[in-house]
Amino acid sequence: MRAVLFEEFGAAPRVTDVPKPACPPRGALVRVRATGLCRSDWHAWSGHDDSVRLPHVPGHEFAGDLVELGSEVPEDAGWSVGDRVTAPFIYACGRCDECAAGDSQVCRNQRQPGFTQWGSFAEYVVVEEASRNLLRLPEGLDYVEAASLGCRFATAYRAIVTRGRLETGERIAVHGCGGVGLSAVMIAVAAGVEVYAVDVSDAALAAAAALGAIPIAGGEGAAERVREASGGGVELSVDAFGSPQTAVASLRSLKPKGRHVQIGLLLGDQASAALPMDEVIARELEVLGSHGMSTGEYPVLLGAVADEAFRPIELVGRTIGLDDVPDALAAMGTPGASGSGMTVVAL
Repeated sequence: MRAVLFEEFGAAPRVTDVPKPACPPRGALVRVRATGLCRSDWHAWSGHDDSVRLPHVPGHEFAGDLVELGSEVPEDAGWSVGDRVTAPFIYACGRCDECAAGDSQVCRNQRQPGFTQWGSFAEYVVVEEASRNLLRLPEGLDYVEAASLGCRFATAYRAIVTRGRLETGERIAVHGCGGVGLSAVMIAVAAGVEVYAVDVSDAALAAAAALGAIPIAGGEGAAERVREASGGGVELSVDAFGSPQTAVASLRSLKPKGRHVQIGLLLGDQASAALPMDEVIARELEVLGSHGMSTGEYPVLLGAVADEAFRPIELVGRTIGLDDVPDALAAMGTPGASGSGMTVVAL
């Protein structure tokens, strides 16, 4: 099959022929029809994730057609070759205590396409534990929009609704308006709350404003600007970019008893970034993490998108081919790239 392969971290990826993956006994093989290009893929290519082993095929936000089921997938699982499917970027084992509790997004035995194993920048991708991780696409939801949900929209949805507990009448600040940040803005605007969008890129701020957010210039003093605009701070703030600076700015944007949710990845030397815990104590702030979405929560989100409660397709800035991925992947690290909207690869 054709795939995007890199053999050194940070070295130019190339599109080449690689062996088509075998279908695991309890898994499935999916013909990729569309796959999102995410900043997490850039982190994997840059060598920021210790789980990646070389040579490697990245990609983790995909939708496509089911072409093969493993020999140990139960017949009553309800899947047939030809089904239109997607999967969370966290492949849960289905057997640990976290999975039993419905928290597959923090499965202790999880695997991740594009990180712990080859991913979806390829014609075919493996889904582990098919009975647990395959998700059916609703009628009317096409492959590109399904891929745009990927980790970004799903992660933003759970971070705001489940972890952040956003309520009517509250205000939210979104620090970083790339793919996951604009997803968060769209979700919060749809909830009818006041949204402050923070970024250093004029293009990203314009995109957030077009969705209905109040733009706030990022960088030095961003937290003070959010507090001034909101009259003392917001109830909920998220770092959707992932840096020590944006994490601290998000936390300092809060009013007393506010909630900070970290969804942007801090990797490498930034993984142990310091937070102002004196403020957390003095103002009784909550610091929360959010990691993807459990399999059980996806049907509600997929149904809402199919019913046009949200329109993630509006966040797709461009659709490219597999041959365009190497250059597009490298460009993810360019300052201001977040303002161009999501990129989805159509195969």
